[in-house]
Amino acid sequence: MAYSDRALGNAGGLPKEARTEADLVWLEFARSQRVKTQRVGSHESVFYEGDPADRVYELLEGAVMLFKLLPDGRRQVVEIIAPNSLFGVVGGKLYDCNAETLTPSVVRILDRRDIEASSEFQGHVARCLRDQIERLHEHAVLLGRKSAFERVATFLMHFVPSRGQPGCSGPSGPKDEQTIELTMTRQEIADYLGLTIETVSRVISDLKRRGLIAIEKQDRIRITDICGICHLTGTH
Repeated sequence: MAYSDRALGNAGGLPKEARTEADLVWLEFARSQRVKTQRVGSHESVFYEGDPADRVYELLEGAVMLFKLLPDGRRQVVEIIAPNSLFGVVGGKLYDCNAETLTPSVVRILDRRDIEASSEFQGHVARCLRDQIERLHEHAVLLGRKSAFERVATFLMHFVPSRGQPGCSGPSGPKDEQTIELTMTRQEIADYLGLTIETVSRVISDLKRRGLIAIEKQDRIRITDICGICHLTGTH
């Protein structure tokens, strides 16, 4: 969940060595006049649950939050979309959740009929969906089995993508720290982690007391001990 901004001309691309024939066909289509590119401001809706699902979206810059609302107003954030990802891909005729930008974003707007009519496009979509399934499996474990501390620690480690993964080499220097900028409010973080805002604030305050993080601004946290946070994720 490390949201990196990309220049618009290069956004949505893949490294040349990682491109398959299906990816190249997709890129040619995505850059054609048949596809619209739109800038969307922060915290603006892209689509609502129940809207006709006649479009598929590809995020080029920014971050998008997918969420569902319960009848009593409670919200569950089901996924955070990062650049180079598709969203709005559904099996039925209606969107099954809401999509809202977290930051100023750039999206490609694709006609669902164009995608469904091409086997090459279907191959690209299948690859994107496989990546999405892996992320959703991790999120299911987080919501179903992890404690509040493990959930918050896992969330923070998403901003340090080079650490905590298989083959992680550990600290590269004497200071094992990194400053991260949050693109989500405390309430949004709570809705993503399946916690209350009070619990998220309590865990963050406790991590600060332990010396594992430092709060530099409301939206900026310095992780002062990456390995220490990693050990709290419940992954190792």
